[in-house]
Amino acid sequence: MFGLQRKKQVVKIRSLNETKKYGVAATSLKELLKKGSKLLQVPLVGSHISLYEDGTELTEDYFRSLPDNAELVLLAMDERWSGFVCDIGRLLDTDRNSDLLIDAAKGLLSNERSPKRRRLLGDLLLHLKDSSEAENREDDEDWFQGNKSSILGWIEILQETMWQPKERWRKTRTFLFFNLKQTVSLRLYRSIFGLSGIDDRFKTKSAYMKYNCESRIRGYMKEVHSYAQTIQKPKLKDEYKKTAECLVMQLKSDKYNGCYFNRKEKEQNRLCTQEGWFSCQGAFDHDECKSLHSINPYGNRESRILFSTWNLDHGIEKKRTVIPTLVEALQKHKSSNINLDYFYKLLFTRENLKLVHIVCHKKGAHDLLCDKRKMYKQGKRK
Repeated sequence: MFGLQRKKQVVKIRSLNETKKYGVAATSLKELLKKGSKLLQVPLVGSHISLYEDGTELTEDYFRSLPDNAELVLLAMDERWSGFVCDIGRLLDTDRNSDLLIDAAKGLLSNERSPKRRRLLGDLLLHLKDSSEAENREDDEDWFQGNKSSILGWIEILQETMWQPKERWRKTRTFLFFNLKQTVSLRLYRSIFGLSGIDDRFKTKSAYMKYNCESRIRGYMKEVHSYAQTIQKPKLKDEYKKTAECLVMQLKSDKYNGCYFNRKEKEQNRLCTQEGWFSCQGAFDHDECKSLHSINPYGNRESRILFSTWNLDHGIEKKRTVIPTLVEALQKHKSSNINLDYFYKLLFTRENLKLVHIVCHKKGAHDLLCDKRKMYKQGKRK
């Protein structure tokens, strides 16, 4: 029999460098190449077509088995397509301040109803709004402003960070408001009231981030001081206070290790890249972060605020282990015989501190002990 016509295959096709797709109907791969080349202005000679999904190159037989509206990519002679991962690579290489990309993401977000897709688009927009190259206040005034003026606004930010259902948070807002000091750490409590904006004395991002780190370390020193109130024996308390003052002098000399968050510091002294990216170092009992958490608080205001939920976590715990061990050592030795450098490093330096995302911060007992071989000055241990 003759006169039978092959059914036209309807596909969606685009070129390598364009994201817009066109509907094309063709009875053969040859016809599709001809129509596509004309439509997308790709040279016909040497052109070929691949599946958008995985980059498989079409043959005539494969073309006939395609489902309707299959997504395809038309390529010139020297062009190659590896699948949708190519689009991801393009996105990662895109200028982070591309207004077109930001506008496109906003457009998708405004019409999107899926919670999951809205979350993904929201995160994409957050990272696209990157102004990390700006350092001075006058170049990125928005970074220095507050995000929410109320406690409840901060709670909403924390809720987003923890990915908790909104309904649950609505029920607990009142409780959190009246029990705030007992609910969050002193550092987070202070950051809540700092959401109205950063003090005018900070003229650069690095200066504020340095201060942010100093404030955390100062908080650790206050805990060391306050522990003296739990010591009952007067002589032991005096030795402990003398020891604490020595630690303070060392900490002041090191400028409270504010260098850890300062991207202007030398590489060996900071925890971030030159651009300001911090990577989670993983829970105390892991060598690395399994989830590959990262954040750039220098990038935008939202990231700066969310960074306050990251922790400098003591591997050997400060309150449960390090300070009690120091007190125990002082019961048998004078402060002059204690290896203060060892305890200083455990309390205030990267030797025992890991920067961790809130999800990787394990609150339970760490079950790590101080090294008795390092607690005393050489020749002083009994």
